[in-house]
Amino acid sequence: MTTDTAPSLALPQAGARRPLGRARSGGALMVLPALIFLVVFFIVPVAILFSYSVLTQPQNGVIGLPLTLSHYGHLLDTPLYLHVLAITLRISLWTAGLSVLLGYPVALTIVRGTPLVGRIVTIILVAPLVVSIVVRTYGWQLVLANNHSGVANWVLSFLGFGPAVLRVMYTETAVVVGSLHVFLPMMVLPLASSLARINPSLEEAARTLGAPAWRVFARVTFPLSIPGLIAGLTIVFSLTAASYVTPAILGGNYAQMLGNLLEQQVVSVYDWPLSSAIAVVMVVLTFVVNGLSVFLLERRLKTRRRLSEAR
Repeated sequence: MTTDTAPSLALPQAGARRPLGRARSGGALMVLPALIFLVVFFIVPVAILFSYSVLTQPQNGVIGLPLTLSHYGHLLDTPLYLHVLAITLRISLWTAGLSVLLGYPVALTIVRGTPLVGRIVTIILVAPLVVSIVVRTYGWQLVLANNHSGVANWVLSFLGFGPAVLRVMYTETAVVVGSLHVFLPMMVLPLASSLARINPSLEEAARTLGAPAWRVFARVTFPLSIPGLIAGLTIVFSLTAASYVTPAILGGNYAQMLGNLLEQQVVSVYDWPLSSAIAVVMVVLTFVVNGLSVFLLERRLKTRRRLSEAR
């Protein structure tokens, strides 16, 4: 005689939560080295940098008390420093804007082109990243030299544009060109990632309804690629504003940026508090741009969420 026994259901015991607690403690231990690294190599240097910017450096060079904000006042009251700040903002904005104009066609070619063309364009875009920024900047110095030995002037004279010399070196234009060459991949890669997530059927539907190519891009492609655009703008602007090598080689004394001014104050003047104030301004400028980009992205996502809920 057989008896059917129903399977017993094991009720959760209080001790069943112990593995979860152990997993959390194990995860905390795994994250601990990264936290220590961030504290030692990021938070502590930033704290020291900020403290130097509000300390006093007397004639003997020993930095200490009393606390003061005069270094920030000197930085914002001196016309030369304000001029350098304006140049930094202008070059960063021009580089970011031109990277958008050049980045969209390249990103669309990578995403919408044939696989072979996409791979070739990607290789051309990424290959210069293995070359040092110093080497690439010196290459642009040879191209933009203010004499007939420069490649650009030699080509113009060869094409019959006369003996006039194109004077681009040691100007803001030269710095923008060099920065654009260095940081263009930082715009194209986020844009390509964002464009790849757009369903091609949306663009096909717009074309089927009679929209021309420019309207499809303006009403469908561009709005859906805004997250990648904001990420690229943030990266390009931040890296350009903090650059040192490119403006030092291509800008000379006529297109100095905050990085060059900081180096001069440390190496030539030994004014560490003012140098720290300049560095803090650069960090704040980067954080403001990043915060603004995050705000715009979140606002865009909230707007899309409201529209989807309304439908």
